[in-house]
Amino acid sequence: MATSIRNRVLLIAAIVVALIVLAALGTLYVLQREAKAAIERTLAPIGTASSIHVAWNLSSVELTDLSLKPPRDWPTADTLHAGRLTIVPDLRALLAHRVHIRELVVRDFTMTVLRRADGSIQILPNLRDEMQKAANPASSPGAASDSGVPGEKVIDHIGFENGAFDFYDRTVSNPPWRVTVTHAQASVDNVHLPALDEPTRVSVAGDVSGPAHTGHVSFDGWIRIASKDSQTHTVLRGVDVRTVDPYLLKKAGAKANVTGGTVDLDLTASVRSYHIHAPGTITLHDLQLAESDDPLDSFLSIPTRAAVAALKSHKGNITLHFVLDGNLHDPKFKLNENLLTELRAGFAQALGVSAEGVAKGAGQTAKGLADALRGLLGQPAAPASP
Repeated sequence: MATSIRNRVLLIAAIVVALIVLAALGTLYVLQREAKAAIERTLAPIGTASSIHVAWNLSSVELTDLSLKPPRDWPTADTLHAGRLTIVPDLRALLAHRVHIRELVVRDFTMTVLRRADGSIQILPNLRDEMQKAANPASSPGAASDSGVPGEKVIDHIGFENGAFDFYDRTVSNPPWRVTVTHAQASVDNVHLPALDEPTRVSVAGDVSGPAHTGHVSFDGWIRIASKDSQTHTVLRGVDVRTVDPYLLKKAGAKANVTGGTVDLDLTASVRSYHIHAPGTITLHDLQLAESDDPLDSFLSIPTRAAVAALKSHKGNITLHFVLDGNLHDPKFKLNENLLTELRAGFAQALGVSAEGVAKGAGQTAKGLADALRGLLGQPAAPASP
């Protein structure tokens, strides 16, 4: 009799456990379907994915062949294309109605970054806009005042593996100047949305291919996105100078005719309350300039012929030290122009050209311009000075 009762108790317990397991599996299945549907709804306005897989235990979400749509006037067909995107959420946070992503990893990717003509940097603009709408649903037409989505979101780690960053710069030219970083690896750690008032760690590394040389670039440091305060370090090694010459070289009306060479850069930049202080060093290796008889040709304000002769005596290797310092809110302070000013002075000093020599070179360039205008108007050129 006792055995029979014990068996019945065990049977009932087994049935209860089985029912609990089935209920748990059923709940997980429902949550899995709801999670997938939510991701599909979120993705629909801004992109597509070939497949969305949510782990049965909700421990991870994986999207394959992901593509994010670009806004109008974007230089490429999408802002991001990734072979695979993996998201690892914090389940305890989800149960507490908080959004906490432990890890988000993008693999086999191409991301486009655009610098507009006004100098603003655009990174995944449609995704950013969609996130802002989700954070402020009342501002969207027809949206409810309470979306049910937690306002605070924390992402511990964002990783980019085995991909490429395409940088397009409209401040240089239109169509925009393009620089591509291949074999790229990157990480972004400690992201607190929407406030973005905590220091976010950023690290990027990859190769930069040029017409004749492939160099390496690395960038790391922290950025407090809300205030734009930052402390960063940028390194270039062996980068083809023709890849970056719009940022380093200047000629009256056109780029200087650089035919070869590589550039190394070390730049440590600190931004506090919109004031930047950035000491750096640029080393040009085997720099080669095409010789020219055009009096308008110049290299960093030095007549090209003088620069070519000076470079030969330095065996094409020049090291320039500079410091960028100013208020980023000051309309008179422009990073590109200040960098060029620093480089002109450093180049002249490195080549042993005095301030008088630079001024004379500028005068020769001005005379050449005047002669060119006289020729255009059918007038004889001014006689050469002794």
